[in-house]
Amino acid sequence: MIRFSSPIADYQASPQNRDGRFHNVHPRPANGPKPDARTLWKFLFNKPPNTEPGSALPLQKLSRAALDAAPERSLYRIGHSTVLIKLRGGWWLTDPVFSQRASPFSFAGPKRFHAPPVALHELPPLHGVILSHDHYDHLDRATIRALAPKVGVFLCTLGVGDRLMDWGVPAAKIRQHDWWQSSEVNGLRMTATPAQHFSGRALGDGNRTLWASWVIEDLQSPSPLRVFFSGDGGYFDGFKEIGQRFGPFDLTLMETGAYDEHWPYVHMHPQQTLQAHQDLQGRWLLPIHNGTFNLAMHAWWDPFEQILHLGQQQGIPVATPMMGERIDLNQPHACSPWWRACMPQNAFTTAPAPELS
Repeated sequence: MIRFSSPIADYQASPQNRDGRFHNVHPRPANGPKPDARTLWKFLFNKPPNTEPGSALPLQKLSRAALDAAPERSLYRIGHSTVLIKLRGGWWLTDPVFSQRASPFSFAGPKRFHAPPVALHELPPLHGVILSHDHYDHLDRATIRALAPKVGVFLCTLGVGDRLMDWGVPAAKIRQHDWWQSSEVNGLRMTATPAQHFSGRALGDGNRTLWASWVIEDLQSPSPLRVFFSGDGGYFDGFKEIGQRFGPFDLTLMETGAYDEHWPYVHMHPQQTLQAHQDLQGRWLLPIHNGTFNLAMHAWWDPFEQILHLGQQQGIPVATPMMGERIDLNQPHACSPWWRACMPQNAFTTAPAPELS
């Protein structure tokens, strides 16, 4: 049975809220590209080849014992935009999705390319979960309900906390944020920052909840650390403002995937991802929002190839960890191009990124 959230509370006090819905800083261009019926038909029923892997993806399995022994400032990609990070002795999880499908249905919708490298029950207690917005590939009801007993705090945007409460998460565990609002937890400062995207989980509830990127700061340690988590969004001048306010960043976790010429306003092309990283004054770039779900028309490996190629061209270090592979936030490493083992032999591995109009 599908159960949608109860009505979202009124957030008229937010500068982003007008007439009961949230808005981007810059309105969608009236004459800009956008999906039409033909695009939707092709997306649903006539996708090009290679949007999904033809064989099982490699991953490094994780256990509770391995996580308990993990050093401080370890980072693991779990899949899509789900990242597990150890900071100040505690674990944090971004946009956790452990279900088989990113969908309101158990029998239809985008299906995982790979299992999570760690099972939900193997996760250690979490100091917190950071949520960027309420789309199904970022906010998974089954995962949230399973995690709730072991999570100290859910940091989310306006309205998303209402959904969590509707799912049974205690209100005392939820902190809702507007853009530029911060929470301090266990010596860390987490700030919700602007993004150019949209929200909604059902017909009629579009933009009733807010979307955001997040700044994660450990400023009380002898070696301060700043990490940027992009969530979802198109390229906009907000990245430069975030970089001016909070940068430079040691690592940026940047959306690189599910892009298309028909929806540039809400998802970045790889060139834009790299530019956003530069705007943020980032050091290392780790591409996320790829490698787990079939959400676009490009080959599943294209985000990895494009961002790696562009980074090499411009001398920007890019980390591409296998799912479950450890990254040291103090000293990130480039990782191997693990996805190439699953690419067709005739695929181009350094194809130039398409020009944006």
